[in-house]
Amino acid sequence: MTNGGPWGSGGGDDREPPRRPGPRRPQDSNNSIPEIDELMKKGSEGLRVLMGGRSGNGGRSGGGGGNGPAFTLGTLGIGALALLAVWAWSSFYTVQQNERSVELMFGKYNATGNPGLNFAPWPVVTAEVIPVTDERTTEIGTGRGGDMDSGLMLTGDQNIVDVNYQIVWNVSDPQKFLFNLADPEDTIRAVSESAMRDIIARSELAPILNRDRGVIAADLRTAVQGTLDSYQAGINIVRVNFNRADPPREVIDSFRDVQAAQQERDKLEKEADAYANKVTAEARGQAAQIAQQAEAYRAQVVNDAQGQAARFTSVYEEYRKAPDVTKRRMFYETMSQTLGGVNKVVIDGEAGTVPYLPLDRLRPTSTGGNN
Repeated sequence: MTNGGPWGSGGGDDREPPRRPGPRRPQDSNNSIPEIDELMKKGSEGLRVLMGGRSGNGGRSGGGGGNGPAFTLGTLGIGALALLAVWAWSSFYTVQQNERSVELMFGKYNATGNPGLNFAPWPVVTAEVIPVTDERTTEIGTGRGGDMDSGLMLTGDQNIVDVNYQIVWNVSDPQKFLFNLADPEDTIRAVSESAMRDIIARSELAPILNRDRGVIAADLRTAVQGTLDSYQAGINIVRVNFNRADPPREVIDSFRDVQAAQQERDKLEKEADAYANKVTAEARGQAAQIAQQAEAYRAQVVNDAQGQAARFTSVYEEYRKAPDVTKRRMFYETMSQTLGGVNKVVIDGEAGTVPYLPLDRLRPTSTGGNN
């Protein structure tokens, strides 16, 4: 027994540590690594079995010779059926009731598919299925499109209004929608914002905030639809939801104070107009009453004058016929008119009177009469 290791002899503690042997070099070019050979053999055998051959060294498959794979009619049939199934699965497609399909032949429009089962021979013809009746919504003025100031617009009376509205749309022509628009959402947003700015610029602030929202929404729908039709976009604007129209957030408190002052001014103006209308109506009524009274007095005076003239004419005619009788009659009538209202006691002087007769008690008491 020696003290040296397998790498040489040495004494005691002076032995060198064992070194790891390096990779072995093949001694013969005809010898290969056993692991690689084994893997190659297993792969060739599995491929031969899969293609219809038999396993084993030097085995023959079918009627072919050598170790290569052999194809049979069954294998070719199964492969053809698999390829046919894959082709049919890629060529037939289903379109729902709310959808339409656009069939493309080598990328060019070929036909439009209707709801149901459709056939597009792949890979010559491909299909793009597009929902057409589903309503899609594009919101403007909420900052969702990336622009926080898209709702701030200038009115015709040099005021700023912050609006928020929705464009509800669907697809009317799938072919135009697919080929003529690169980004439908951005296109609708840009067209709607431009049309709304034009409408707001022609309107005043007060009607926008109060009563003209329905009119503005109708005008906006017409303008956007006309622009998209000119682009041949294949889009139908269903409706416009005008949700909000307010002053900018920075000045909304001051604007509300101004609105309250304007409402108070309008209230006072209406009260003043009502009072003016009342006074004017009363004055007009009084004027009409005075005019009617004057007209009645005029008619009365004219009628009295005409009556007296007619009476004088009739008396004159009677006087011409009987002057004495007429004079006496006129005398009596005149005395009757003159003394009829006088409180007097007439005593015949020739008959005499009783000195102590209380003549003042023979007549009725009168506070304002003449004695």
